[in-house]
Amino acid sequence: MDAGTVTLFLCGDVMLGRGVDQILPHPSDPELREGYVRDARDYVALAESENGPVPRPAGYSWPWGEALAVLDEAAPAARVVNLETSVTGSRDFAPDKGVHYRMSPANLPCLAAVRPDVTVLANNHVLDFGRRGLAETLDTLDAAGLRTAGAGRDAAGSRDPAVVPLPADGAGGRLLVFSFGLPSSGIPYGWAAGERRSGVDLAVAPAAFGASLAERVRAARRPGDIVVASVHWGGNWGYDVAPAEARLAHALVDAGVDIVHGHSSHHPRPLEVYHGRLVLYGCGDLVDDYEGIAGHEEYRDDLRLLYLATVERNTGRLADVRMVPLQAHRMRLRHPSPEDTAWLRDALDDASRPYGTRIDPAPGGALALRRAG
Repeated sequence: MDAGTVTLFLCGDVMLGRGVDQILPHPSDPELREGYVRDARDYVALAESENGPVPRPAGYSWPWGEALAVLDEAAPAARVVNLETSVTGSRDFAPDKGVHYRMSPANLPCLAAVRPDVTVLANNHVLDFGRRGLAETLDTLDAAGLRTAGAGRDAAGSRDPAVVPLPADGAGGRLLVFSFGLPSSGIPYGWAAGERRSGVDLAVAPAAFGASLAERVRAARRPGDIVVASVHWGGNWGYDVAPAEARLAHALVDAGVDIVHGHSSHHPRPLEVYHGRLVLYGCGDLVDDYEGIAGHEEYRDDLRLLYLATVERNTGRLADVRMVPLQAHRMRLRHPSPEDTAWLRDALDDASRPYGTRIDPAPGGALALRRAG
């Protein structure tokens, strides 16, 4: 990385609850209230039936596997993850939800292992165990020194961006991360933060929200800052981008956002470069307990991506995107085969082509974004 650019690590859903929590040193109560699964350890058994035994207890770094070495080598200036799990011992299962994710606060070293600079929380699982569970999540992350965005003890707290000082070489400046979610991702309307109510920053009316966020960006931004809008939107499966999502992404860029960091889908979705800024419509899952679950095999959700986006410090314009493929195997991330990497490249290339971008092979088994034309 030269002094005129800054590289950020961005990823999609990090789901450290349920089965992942059960293999760590301090598992939560495994009770679930799902239609077919009542014990979180069943998800570990599914993974083992697919690919072989998983150590129990596993070390805190086990779920990250080979991703940690990749990140150490890349040395990004900041790391942004979407934690789609409540961190609580609460048993207040949110009503009218079919899936609940909870990790033990004692297992937080698993999240800390990836050294996140920003943990975004505006998603459809952070209140799976009610507002008491959210309070414990916020307290636990804060006590560990982990910055958060997207959820808070009131509306103002949920809207505050996470602020990360960037390395002093070159232009310096800060990374500002705004986190919010859309109801299309499954966030219940009742989870929205209020003046005296905890919750998430929920964009109920996306067009009006875009205008509001533009004001917040203008108020917070200083010369040399890089702005990321981290948004939980859309469904879990499929490559199509809803027109409303594309309009919102473009409005965010027009409002001064440098990277739109989209997530919610369980597999990678298209990439776009709009007015020189990167739009990730869906980063896919990075860590979860889906291994061995049947259904949607055509999307190969066992294949994951680390996104390393490099932008110009002074302008925020995109300079480069490098994506490192990984694969879930025995509830741990490993490098996939060349054949699996080629499959993922082809799928993402086909999906991104309508947005004016292509996905090329890159050295070391990585993938690179290329603007078409």
